[in-house]
Formats: sequence, structure tokens, C-alpha cells
Amino acid sequence: MFFSLLLPWGLRRRLLVWRFGYSIHPTSRIGLAWICPRHLVLEEGARIGHFTVCKNIDRLHLGAHAIIGPLNWITGYPSGGQSRHFAHQPDRAPELILARHAGISSRHFIDCTARVRIGAFATIAGYRSQFITHSIDLAAGRQSSEPIEIGEYCFVGTEVVVLGGSRLPHHSVLAAKSLLNKQWEEPFHLYGGVPAKSLKKLPEEMEYFRRQEGFVW
Repeated sequence: MFFSLLLPWGLRRRLLVWRFGYSIHPTSRIGLAWICPRHLVLEEGARIGHFTVCKNIDRLHLGAHAIIGPLNWITGYPSGGQSRHFAHQPDRAPELILARHAGISSRHFIDCTARVRIGAFATIAGYRSQFITHSIDLAAGRQSSEPIEIGEYCFVGTEVVVLGGSRLPHHSVLAAKSLLNKQWEEPFHLYGGVPAKSLKKLPEEMEYFRRQEGFVW
């Protein structure tokens, strides 16, 4: 697997499809990156940047024209096996899902012990944000996990912390350096702070919320 990184992309793509059964569209591309989930789906035009690592998760799925930038660290705890870790959660889904035109910029840490889903046209911007789906349940004395949901057309600022069980509703903004630790329901809002709370209503006619391409020029 390691030596396949030295192959031209066309040959490496065919090797990944043949050896691991991955679904990789001919127009998608993986840079010089260590990408080894159990299942991989890259739809039309999807891209993964250089020096990103993805390991120990069941599924990585990038919708059409979705992008994961360089130097991201994506990991988790795979399902199955005989370990006692998360045995009380048989329906846990260790996966990262990016809907069409969603984007993750650079140098983020994403823990996919439970599902992390990034909605269509949403942007995880800046750098050094942390998405953490698992923690220790102090009452039960064991590790537990909960999924994270980022809605469509969201903008997530730099250096945020997003905890398991939280949700950012569609067409919303999470301000830089915020802590998202609960499920919010009201769209078209700016959320921010530690912990994050609703700060103000956003105009629905903002161009970011109406764009037809994921990448912002």
C-alpha cells in the first residue's frame, strides 16, 4: 500500500479499485495521501489533498465535487472485532460523509468513531479545528460515541471544537474558536462562543447561501 503512493495517479486509482474494491470516479483524485478506510467512495470531481491521513474508519464518502484539503488527520475506531470498546453501541457508524460540493480546508483533526456528516455546499474553513465524536461516559465508566451533523450551506470558522451529539443547522455559521456541544435547530443563524449559542439572525439572501459551486473564489 505504501509503495502505491509513488505510482502515477491513473495506475494508483486502478490498483485501489482492484485491490480494495474502492469506488473511485475517473475524474476524482487523491494526492500524495494515506487514505485507507474499509470502504471508499469518491464521486465525480471529488478530491483529497496531499499529506492527508484517513485510517481506522469504516467508510469515507465524498459526493460530487467535494474536497478534503491537505494535511488533515481523519481517524476513528472501526466497528466489529472482539474489543470491549463501544460494544454497547452495535449500530455505531465510524464514517465521514461529505455531501456534494462540501469542503474541508487544511490541518483539521476529525475523529470519526461515530459518523461525521458535512452537508452539501458546507465549508469547514481555516485550520486546527477538532471534531470529536467519542468521550468517556463518567456515569457508566466506559467510552461512548455520538455523531456530528453539519448542515447544508454551513460555514465553520477556524479553530473550533465540535463535540459528539452536536448539530449545526443548515445555512448557519459557527464563529471562529467556538465550542459546539449541543444540537441547534434554527437555520440562518450565527452561532458562537464557549459554549456556542445563537448570536444573531443571518439574511437569507446572502450569496454564500445561494451559490452553485462549493469552492469560494
